[in-house]
Amino acid sequence: MGLVEDLVEEYGPRWESGPYERGTDGPRVILVGTDTSPTGLRAASYAAGLARRQRARLVVVYVAAPSMWAGLAAAAVVDVEQQTFTEEIAELRSGLHDRADELGVPVTFVVRRGEAYPELKDAALEVSADMVVVGASEQGGHRLVGSVGNRLVRAGIWPVVVVP
Repeated sequence: MGLVEDLVEEYGPRWESGPYERGTDGPRVILVGTDTSPTGLRAASYAAGLARRQRARLVVVYVAAPSMWAGLAAAAVVDVEQQTFTEEIAELRSGLHDRADELGVPVTFVVRRGEAYPELKDAALEVSADMVVVGASEQGGHRLVGSVGNRLVRAGIWPVVVVP
């Protein structure tokens, strides 16, 4: 028996080849979830460098997650939140395309609206991502509830890199 068969026999089916196994020497599509936080920007930088070294396509996903108060807030507050998202997206897009051109990395920038985990998961499935990169959560409550990175790892669909 081969190594994989031995591992499956000893540890069960979790050792079988996953859906991200493409028969290549490395990832062909790297998806990174980012924002303008320090860990989000480090994740984007790490993913861009990895895409350059692996000659992979980089898909950058920004998820605009409306605050829980947006549904209850007056229109003026929603307009301010929307303006903040618009400015953040423009800043990310500009810096991203400049850096990608400098590195020679093909990049796609995607903006989605909603909760980060399901939007990143859906985007990764849509582009057939071979790996997902996210920044570590800076929120203390995620130790109890689970961060986006933790939830992506537990999904067990792709290799996930969580950048500190």
